[in-house]
Amino acid sequence: MSDGKKPGGERKSSGRGQRDLRVRVKSAKGRRLSSTLWLERQLNDPYVARAKREGYRGRAAFKILELDDKYRFLVPGARVVDLGCAPGGWCQVAVGRVNALGEKSGKKVGRVLGVDLQEIDPIAGAELHQLDFLSEGADDQVKAWLGGRADVVMSDMAAASSGHKGTDHLRIVALIEAALDFAFDVLEPGGTFVAKVLAGGAESEMQAMLKRNFRKVANVKPPASRSDSSEKFVVAQGFRGRDDAAEPEAEDDI
Repeated sequence: MSDGKKPGGERKSSGRGQRDLRVRVKSAKGRRLSSTLWLERQLNDPYVARAKREGYRGRAAFKILELDDKYRFLVPGARVVDLGCAPGGWCQVAVGRVNALGEKSGKKVGRVLGVDLQEIDPIAGAELHQLDFLSEGADDQVKAWLGGRADVVMSDMAAASSGHKGTDHLRIVALIEAALDFAFDVLEPGGTFVAKVLAGGAESEMQAMLKRNFRKVANVKPPASRSDSSEKFVVAQGFRGRDDAAEPEAEDDI
């Protein structure tokens, strides 16, 4: 009988006649403990394995799938902008859901436009551009590429980690506030904004801004988001048009 070993790791027996299928990664010379633990987590993550089977570029694809299953914003015919789209998993999901390839007969054909600081490998049905969305005129450039405004602006961006939880939280809140400001200039009335945030208590101003400008605001942690991660996602629907002065009136679904 095979001992169950795989390249780069080993499978340990439970000791009760049944084999524990969890992969244990051996330490290696020159590899930090954090890298070993990350590799072990990847090898044992069912979403990582599923992403490989289904052809997605990363496990993050299932986060937007699960969010859309619940809130239904990626509908056939929708025009979608994905900010910080590399490596492209969210774009892949959006292409199928909005019918960007025109494969669903009788359904409206949507558009998917992804932008990122780095160059992205092509994705069938998506228009990918190397662009800093914070640069002057980026909103007008995106509207020109789309030929109008977007129905959905989404972002799975995260600021580079500093290793300090409080600092990282403030950085990602600032990044998402910038993405929200961009969305205000690009979204159609009635549109949807979806973005990753980190729970930490400093995003109250952003939440208030969302409630002023959208009919409904939900804060949710989809099943594909790791339980040990502080990330959550905001789904703001029913864009009213920018209003920085009005009192919040949005329904809050947490």
